[in-house]
Amino acid sequence: MARAHYADERSVMPSSHFADRLLDAIDQRQSPSVVAMDPVFENLPAELRESVCNTSIDGHVEAIRIFSTCVLNTIAPIVPCVKINSAYFERYYDAGVALYHQLVQTASALGLLVIGDVKRGDVGHTAEMYAKGQLAKPELSSLSSSHTPDAVTINGYFGLDGVKPFIDTACKDQRGLFVLVRTSNPSAAVIQDVQTVDGRKVHEVVAAEVARWADDPRTIGTRGYSSIGAVVATRNRDDAARLRSAMPKSIFLVPGYGAQGGTAEDFRLYFKSDGTGAIIAAGRSVIFAHERPEYLGQPWDRAVEDACRAFAKDVGRLISRV
Repeated sequence: MARAHYADERSVMPSSHFADRLLDAIDQRQSPSVVAMDPVFENLPAELRESVCNTSIDGHVEAIRIFSTCVLNTIAPIVPCVKINSAYFERYYDAGVALYHQLVQTASALGLLVIGDVKRGDVGHTAEMYAKGQLAKPELSSLSSSHTPDAVTINGYFGLDGVKPFIDTACKDQRGLFVLVRTSNPSAAVIQDVQTVDGRKVHEVVAAEVARWADDPRTIGTRGYSSIGAVVATRNRDDAARLRSAMPKSIFLVPGYGAQGGTAEDFRLYFKSDGTGAIIAAGRSVIFAHERPEYLGQPWDRAVEDACRAFAKDVGRLISRV
């Protein structure tokens, strides 16, 4: 198993604006990369699955804990950021939710910026409670500020009523948001690409709202980017160019690399001419690298390391050549 690399990078980073911290971390690693932590018990290395009771919640959670902790230790020196998907932990009820928060803290201690992929959305007091529970620094003295992630993904399709509590929390606690604008699933176009009466697609209407929210002076960091980013994953080059132009102050979180078929070149349009503006996510192609033909026969944690280095180097070329 990989040795822990508990770094002091986060302690030397100024406690400042989320987008500034993210851009600084990308500069340090020379790679706009984020590893998606989406652990599935059935895909774990056989040695981990066989070491626990595979018919019990406790067995699954323990194997996922060992696996995820090792992955975090392995990727921490390579990439600036990890995206932890809460759904993969919530399926295990209270034990899984506890593990999610434990891994958020572990990743933070390793110097990784942490995105909580929670995709929350609602209005009014419910949105406020989601913001408090998923993003805010804990109000109770027994919990550390690293109990919640640096940023979360949210659903912007409720409009400002559903987003404002998250914006207020992000501004107050120096956190970040990534608002869903255009997703990568095949049926997304059925709704998100519908053309409105003024000729824009629905996702362009949402993008215009995100741009307006991101223009709030409270959200702008010293490097000109807002703490309000966007999840953008269209493969349509014209749409990608329009969205990059439409949301100039938002950093894009872009899924789709690797197992979803995307290559680094597919994502070039998400970056500005200075090489900033996006962070590319890879999940299964890194964390389950032991299943890939080129890594068969290696220890599974070595496969994760090699795949992560290859991914980080590949997308790193986007910011060195743009």
